Amino acid sequence: MSWVDTADGTPADSTRAGALRPGAAGPGTLSGVPRQRGGSALPAPAAEAPLADAPLVEVPPRDAPPAEVPTAGRPDPRPVAARRLMARRLRAWQVRPWRLLPTPTGTPFTFGYALLLTATSLFADHADPVLVDQLLRGSSTDIVHLAQAPLLVLCASALWIAGGLTSGFAIAFLFTLTALERRIGALRTAAVFFCGHALATLATELPVGFTVAAGGLPDSSLVRLDYGISFGVMTCLGALAGVLPAWCRWPLLGFGFQQAVTGLIAYTDPMTDWGHLLSLSLGVAAWPALRRWHAARGGPPAQPSQISIPSLWSAAARKNARSSS
Repeated sequence: MSWVDTADGTPADSTRAGALRPGAAGPGTLSGVPRQRGGSALPAPAAEAPLADAPLVEVPPRDAPPAEVPTAGRPDPRPVAARRLMARRLRAWQVRPWRLLPTPTGTPFTFGYALLLTATSLFADHADPVLVDQLLRGSSTDIVHLAQAPLLVLCASALWIAGGLTSGFAIAFLFTLTALERRIGALRTAAVFFCGHALATLATELPVGFTVAAGGLPDSSLVRLDYGISFGVMTCLGALAGVLPAWCRWPLLGFGFQQAVTGLIAYTDPMTDWGHLLSLSLGVAAWPALRRWHAARGGPPAQPSQISIPSLWSAAARKNARSSS
C-alpha cells in the first residue's frame, strides 16, 4: 500500500487512525465551533462548592436607599459628635462648688466689687458713727442730691450695703453676680448691675419729686436716706434667670418675686420695695440681649423650654399657616 499524504500534508493512515495534531479539529468537525457531533469532549466544568459552604449575601430591598460607605481612612463623624455632646453634658452636670464663689481671674468684676463692699462695710461698723452718718447721707440718692450731683450719688450709693455683710442682699450679691459673670462676662455684668441700679433709683425717686412739686407730699420727702446695692442685685437676679435652664430659672424668679411682694405687703418701705419689683422686671426685660451674649461666649443655645413669648407667638403663627395650606 502506497504512502498517501492528505491535502494538509498529514499521512492518510494517521488521519484514518484518528490521530490529531495539537490544536487541530477532529474528523468531520470545524475548528472553533464547540459541541459538534463527533468532536472532542469539552473540559468538564469545575465542581461547584456545596451550598453549606457558600457565604450568605444579604440582598437589600429594591426600594431601600443606598448604604453610606464611609470614606477610607476617615471615621464616621456622627459617633464622634454624639460622644462630644455627651461629654459636654457631663461636664455641665459636674458639681464644682468652688465656681459658686468669685475668683480674681474667673470673675474679676464680682471679686473686686466684693472686696470694695467688704472694706466699706467694715469701715461702717468700726469707724466713727458721726463720720459714717455724714458719708451715708452724702451718698443718699434722694431728690436733693440727685438734683445737685446725680452721677456722683448714683455711684456713691452703690458702695454701701444696707444691713452690713450679714444681710440677705450681701449673700445674694455674692452668688448672683458670680453666676451671671461666668455666663456673660465682666463688663456686661457691670452694665446690667449699674443700669438696673440707676434706672430703678430714678424711677422711684422722680415721682416723689413730682408729687412734692404738685403739693401731694411735704417738702421733707425730698430728703431721705436711700443707699445700697439691692436694686442692682435684684436686676442681676432677674437677668440670671434668663440664662439658666428652666428647672432652675422659674424657682429663682419666683423667689425674687416673693421677696419683693412680701416687702410690699409688710409696707415698711414701699418705695424701696416697688424699686425691687421694678429692678427684677428690668432684669427679665433684658433676657433677649443676655441670651445673645451668653451664646457669643460659647454657651449652649436656647432649648425649647427656654422659648420666650415672642417665639411662642411665632410658632403658633407657623402652625396656623401650615394648617391653612
